[in-house]
Amino acid sequence: MTGTANRTVELLDQLIGFDTTSHLSNLNLISFIEEYLARHGVATRRIESDDREKSNLLATIGPDIPGGVVLSGHTDVVPVTGQDWSSNPFTLDTRLVDGDARHYGRGSADMKGFIATVLAQVPKLVAADLKTPIHIALSYDEEVGCLGVGSMIEKLGTTIPMPAIAIVGEPTSMQIVTGHKGIRGFETVFTGVAAHSSAPHLGVNSIVYAATFITFLQSLATEQEQDSNPESGFTPPWTTFNVGLIQGGEALNIIAERCAVSWEFRPLPETDFVALEARVRAYIDDEIRPALKAINPATDVEIHPLAAVPPMHPDPDSAAERLARHLTGANTTHTVAYVAEASQFQKHGIPTVLCGPGDIAQAHQPDEWIAQSELDACEDFLDRLQAWAASGDAIPNG
Repeated sequence: MTGTANRTVELLDQLIGFDTTSHLSNLNLISFIEEYLARHGVATRRIESDDREKSNLLATIGPDIPGGVVLSGHTDVVPVTGQDWSSNPFTLDTRLVDGDARHYGRGSADMKGFIATVLAQVPKLVAADLKTPIHIALSYDEEVGCLGVGSMIEKLGTTIPMPAIAIVGEPTSMQIVTGHKGIRGFETVFTGVAAHSSAPHLGVNSIVYAATFITFLQSLATEQEQDSNPESGFTPPWTTFNVGLIQGGEALNIIAERCAVSWEFRPLPETDFVALEARVRAYIDDEIRPALKAINPATDVEIHPLAAVPPMHPDPDSAAERLARHLTGANTTHTVAYVAEASQFQKHGIPTVLCGPGDIAQAHQPDEWIAQSELDACEDFLDRLQAWAASGDAIPNG
């Protein structure tokens, strides 16, 4: 491995050592990165959460002018609870498999591998006489609904001059991704009336009404699948629904007073997700709630938002796509079904692509890993980005 590659692995080991599962603070990791960048003369800016327990981090290398490139990644990771790991998930474990080193650890693919590669590139970026600025943008709470990055994106154009392009380093195997689905997540809470199970006429079973609601969601899921668009470029090519969690009841012999259903749908870019959500709310207001209250006025049903991330619309021949093609040599682009922060950069008017090391199939799994060959490919990508940024050339044409 080259010196930069060795440094990438060292940094990846250090980053994985910080348990930044989304329910925990990421401030120790942020402080580590701040100190690392400061040693290389790079100033940083924190954009903290309201409770100051978490923070985004923004740094700029190069001139203080508009038109830069944002390299964006999230610092949080998903839980390891209940997963069967063969090594400590928060200690990097490197194994040779089929001639390629694999680096195991939570967040290695999603997406501390990208962050480590970017940080390892910092000394070369600082030494280069960049004509176009390179910004490093690190967020919190991506894994629980892309909650943190918005406050940082709002600073772009004021805290720093407006960038021209964003590259979000999600694990795409260094392929260019120009579109992703969105997510709308909710908790629907049904309140019934408790009673002894031998006297159901005295109670209202919240689980029964929750089941009716779930059946309605399934009918919407079937409808969306039947209206699938094979030309969308997405897999699967329709808006999907999922009921992920049901919590209800107290005991076998008690009529369930409360039942909560956590569910989501993931719209395609062309799906009218506002209208789809309105149909769900209308079903609750026109069907479920009246049926409950006709039995007992003490009953109710409420719907609470959990996550709301818009889809990323493919933008053919955008500045971001043209630059990514130039840097990778790729002639094709792709779409993904998962949600990322790219759509929020796009919504802010910044052309954006996803392009990063690792395979999304490894993300969120026990024994998550990233191949050394992927880190090397990302290093090559960043070397070419540095050369372009130092050249002063315009964004390449198609």
